[in-house]
Amino acid sequence: MSTEYANSKLKIFSLNSNHKLAEDIAESIGTKLGKCSVTRFSDGEIQINIEESIRGCDVFVVQSTSSPVNENLMELLIMVDALKRASAKTINIVMPYYGYARQDRKARAREPITAKLIANLLETAGATRVITLDLHAPQIQGFFDILIDHLRGVPIIAEYFMQKNFNPDELVIVSPDHGGVTRTRKLAEYLKAPIAIIDKRRPKPNVSEVMNIVGNVEGKTCILIDDIIDTAGTITLAANALMDVGAKEVYASCTHPVLSGPAMERINDSAIKELVVTNSIALSEEKQGGKIVELSVAGLLGEAIIRVYEQQSVSMLFD
Repeated sequence: MSTEYANSKLKIFSLNSNHKLAEDIAESIGTKLGKCSVTRFSDGEIQINIEESIRGCDVFVVQSTSSPVNENLMELLIMVDALKRASAKTINIVMPYYGYARQDRKARAREPITAKLIANLLETAGATRVITLDLHAPQIQGFFDILIDHLRGVPIIAEYFMQKNFNPDELVIVSPDHGGVTRTRKLAEYLKAPIAIIDKRRPKPNVSEVMNIVGNVEGKTCILIDDIIDTAGTITLAANALMDVGAKEVYASCTHPVLSGPAMERINDSAIKELVVTNSIALSEEKQGGKIVELSVAGLLGEAIIRVYEQQSVSMLFD
């Protein structure tokens, strides 16, 4: 893209969660990241200093609320407050991974709805828009009274698998649970393949038990797709179950590679041939390589930023 934005009222800042992605987004637009510093007082409190004027500017702050979740969230809230007090025209949060999204309803008595709480915090701090990617539940968009653009990672994942030129007659797209069927159908449309569903029961959080496979996977190349892979229990059990009933090979994919706890060990020990993820969450060195294939969402987010800034339609990016 043109470098005309370098001297415009468009400003992009990065906090600490995913600095490399923020640099790639700025590069895709043709500009440089704004100057700011994030330091700590001796007791751990966060101090942010914006080192250039942003008065009257449209500011975009890149920050995923990934691990350490609470640190990254507080950085973001303090940054938004600083921008508001420095007279930014608009404060747009580019949050590729929206943390706390898995608590989006009261499943049991006396539970919080943290997805709504985070929305309230962002609004109260002074954010005017949120650009995010593959929310755990699409209805989280309704928790906001400010503008929100909900982008999709499926087209990026689909493009990668299309380049492998699989035989459509030997391909099946698999949802690891009933909740992911819509996402699975979308990938299946791109790859012109049928779908299958893993019917499972989850006795408690982060523990899953595969029960049954709905659909024909025997002799097929299977692609599992999910929005988040955290401890990798669900996805690895699903992959092993598919191989047990005669699948030819199993690929797995997700937008947000949380990959906490025993995730990497489980993936490496599983039947998964490749795990295709995006860089919505920065991966540490020990999580890179091996079975992990990382795809970039920088171009998608950069295009969204330009369209928001120029007041163009963003809807074409939803698919």
